Amino acid sequence: MFKPDYLDMTKLMSSTKIARLFNAVEDSGGTIRFVGGAVRDTIAGLSGFDLDLATDLSPDELVEACQNNGLKTIPLGLKIDSIGVIIDNQILKVSSLRKSYNKNKNYSDFDYTDDWSADASKRDLTINAVYADLRGNVFDYYNGIEDLEKGIVRFIGSAEDRIKEDYLRIMRFFRFYSIFGKTPIDKEALQACIKLKDGLRSIAIERVRDELFKLLVTPQVTETMRIIYDNDILGYFLPKSEHLDALWRLTKLVADAKYEGNFLRRLFVLYQPNASQAENIANILRFTKKQREIFTRWAKIEIDQENMSTPMDRLKFIYRYGKQFTVDKILLSAAIYQKQIMNINEILKEVENSVIPVFPIRGKDVVNQGISDDNKIGGILNKLERLWIDSNFNLTREELLKSI
Repeated sequence: MFKPDYLDMTKLMSSTKIARLFNAVEDSGGTIRFVGGAVRDTIAGLSGFDLDLATDLSPDELVEACQNNGLKTIPLGLKIDSIGVIIDNQILKVSSLRKSYNKNKNYSDFDYTDDWSADASKRDLTINAVYADLRGNVFDYYNGIEDLEKGIVRFIGSAEDRIKEDYLRIMRFFRFYSIFGKTPIDKEALQACIKLKDGLRSIAIERVRDELFKLLVTPQVTETMRIIYDNDILGYFLPKSEHLDALWRLTKLVADAKYEGNFLRRLFVLYQPNASQAENIANILRFTKKQREIFTRWAKIEIDQENMSTPMDRLKFIYRYGKQFTVDKILLSAAIYQKQIMNINEILKEVENSVIPVFPIRGKDVVNQGISDDNKIGGILNKLERLWIDSNFNLTREELLKSI
């Protein structure tokens, strides 16, 4: 299906300099088009997408065309079908058209083609096989636009064949269904995902984890995760959660407070782990050091709602643990324990806008009082800080020094 002048390209073009890339390819006798998420999301009225492009030039031809026009390129990992082109310090991924994988199903080994419909046939979902040129003309080979409008998420051709080309497509299918699905989940696609779910074991856990994290912040995550759990899609490394109701409450709280979704918070309410369980989940999913620290800290430190009832109580908690931790714990506690916190949005804003007091005593102040024993200095500082906090941060520097 060809739709002339279908897209407003001002919504798609992140830089007018991208036209240089199109000109470079066309000067070399090739064609280049936007493809996949950029086109799909523009049609759906979404923003914040990455720009991916496709060309009928081979990778070597694309590099030569860019060099002839003063554009820098870089290779993109092991995917030899894709070249990164640098425009305004942004790396644009440009993939050469492909018609098939080799007989060993090696994801980075393709047969190239100049047939756009052949390339479209090897993409995963109909809504991801839509192309657009610089003039806003749209090329839709598998009725992806119609599926997008109707909220149908389905594979191109045989669902099993598409999944076998890359088992991570199982997770991508559920993620896009949670974003764009408006109808009951496609039966053929679901059955193929169930049948081939063990193929996910062959995928690096980091790739599966990243797709899971993206899924957790999608609009219909609760119902989509219910389907995943009911069919044991991720059972080889994550058990079924019994707390989907808490996930739903959290997503509503976050939406009402106009916060962005946070995948770690959503994973936490799904499993509500204690400290050792949180460590185990962090190990299984190979969290980064920062992610592990945040996730396990939520498990170790409980928030007492009764002691958080006044602004001063909350300020003391903020002083000890920080603003972001306090916001996270308020949201998590409200979702997990089903506690209705009066004026929760106002409280969250109060936390964000709070001015954290600064403890006025330092180690050198204790030393200046004639105490030189390092073991005693730390203990004295801790006691002084507790006195200061208990005074609602009112004790002055001079008063604290006198108490030494």
